[in-house]
Amino acid sequence: MKLTVKYFASIREALGQGSETMDTASTDLSALRDELIARGGPYSQALARGKAVRVALDQVMSEESAALREGCEVAFFPPVTGG
Repeated sequence: MKLTVKYFASIREALGQGSETMDTASTDLSALRDELIARGGPYSQALARGKAVRVALDQVMSEESAALREGCEVAFFPPVTGG
């Protein structure tokens, strides 16, 4: 299925891009994250398991068990901090 993946803040900086359109066989957010990590290089570092990474599906904060569907938008970003 084809979907849009967006990257924000330090993840965007590490990957050198803000978004991409990709084809995937992943069925949920967790599998998609693992697929991106498997690319290696900056993907494996920025999205590594154990790192705090938030995920949104179609602009709604979601658990990684959320199912993907054709044409959806996924966004990865680090937890927001500030004061």
